[in-house]
Amino acid sequence: MNAAPSAHTHEHVFLGSAHDENAKRTLWVVMLTVVMMVAEIAAGAWTGSMALLADGFHMATHAAALGIAAAAYAYARRNASNSRYSFGTGKVGDLGGFASALILALVSLGIGVESVMRLLQPANVQFGTATLIAVVGLAVNVVSALLLGHGHSHGHDHGHDHDHHGHDNNMRSAYVHVLADALTSVLAIAALLAGRYLGWVWLDPAMGIVGAVVIARWSWSLMRTTAGVLLDQTDEHVAAEIRELVEQPGDATITDLHVWRVGPDAHAAIVSVVGRSTTDAEGIRERLKPVHEVSHLTVEFRAA
Repeated sequence: MNAAPSAHTHEHVFLGSAHDENAKRTLWVVMLTVVMMVAEIAAGAWTGSMALLADGFHMATHAAALGIAAAAYAYARRNASNSRYSFGTGKVGDLGGFASALILALVSLGIGVESVMRLLQPANVQFGTATLIAVVGLAVNVVSALLLGHGHSHGHDHGHDHDHHGHDNNMRSAYVHVLADALTSVLAIAALLAGRYLGWVWLDPAMGIVGAVVIARWSWSLMRTTAGVLLDQTDEHVAAEIRELVEQPGDATITDLHVWRVGPDAHAAIVSVVGRSTTDAEGIRERLKPVHEVSHLTVEFRAA
């Protein structure tokens, strides 16, 4: 069995193409969020609004998640060329995303329990002040979404097509989280207005429960996505393309194939092939050049 030799040494830096820009955007949003987080939690405690508290604590987790994301960006950049990391630091953002998802799951549970208690034992709410703070919170979320939106990838899976936008789960988690915050703010405003003008006091804690569900769903989605990357889940689209390109000529068969993500824009692949004398390891490499997602390729070739 012969391993295809490398013509020259190469780096293992698999950071996203917009890594530094996304890091700067994230820091701006962290600062903006922390200021609003303190204001909303204080106002919620003062006015007695559970929906506003839910929005404030959701924003607190948002600030924590963004803080983790900012730290992940910094660590990944600082250690990008560190030889201790065999495949670079491209997955540090996924680790940060998984950590923030765990935190969010715990917070959503706390908000849900407190909201149920408020629903069973209603408390007085200062609707006017709470509504004003919630509107300001919504405005902050909109600004944050605009800041992060420019760095967020809008690419989606399209069957066998190449996705050159990358999958920066650090930025994706921040962007989706801001949208969830905005939704929670809208729910809080609706509940407060209904309580003030229609007397539906029960709607405020009910919206707190809805907000908790939104946070929990987002947390689970992010946890599932980042866990797949951290556990080197196979990218089936890329694996299928590799099999097609290698085996279509009919002179080679893949006996073992590993494809996993090593960064937002990069995959690694180990391809073990049994082939006829008409091809070799370098020939297999040539066939796989169109697979732009693969940034680190190892080919093992054995004659049939």
